[in-house]
Amino acid sequence: MHVTPEVVRRLEKDWGTPVSADLTCPMEEREWELVARSVERGRTHDVTLFIPRHGTLAVIRKPSYPLGAWRTPSGGVAPGERFEDGAVREAWEETGLRVEPARYLLRARATFTRGAERLVWWSHVFEMRYISGEPHPVDTREIAAARWADLEELAGPVHQALVQAGSGGLLYRAHLQELVAPLLTRDMDGRDR
Repeated sequence: MHVTPEVVRRLEKDWGTPVSADLTCPMEEREWELVARSVERGRTHDVTLFIPRHGTLAVIRKPSYPLGAWRTPSGGVAPGERFEDGAVREAWEETGLRVEPARYLLRARATFTRGAERLVWWSHVFEMRYISGEPHPVDTREIAAARWADLEELAGPVHQALVQAGSGGLLYRAHLQELVAPLLTRDMDGRDR
């Protein structure tokens, strides 16, 4: 596991104690295999990033996503990489935005299921402070598009597209977005509340 209990304790000390959540999502064969390969390689986590700016949040779409399905950026912290550096790197790769950590919002324990099988996955969700840039994918192999979306869109048509996609992974992302929206500590124009 790249994100050890010691790393989590340091994150809480430096960025605040997050809200905890437990989620369960069934997965189809293809997405189960993707998660299982990550777990076999010792990665059982992602860092999910909420980047607010002027009443919107940065969102991404992968090439395999159905129309209307967008989500906040996320990725893995590499072995030996400082967690915050991994979060900033993932934001850059997926959105082309310059950001810095602002607050540790949510730690979600997801149980992905396939029949009787179970895989446990951790999402460490951070609010990131926008510094500069306009959304565009830098890693165009993994990310098809990046843009700004407001909370109303995320709670409405985007949420509906994620839930109706028939994907456990996208359902999981819909749940994360739903849980985090009320936790954001900054108003959506970037000023402290």
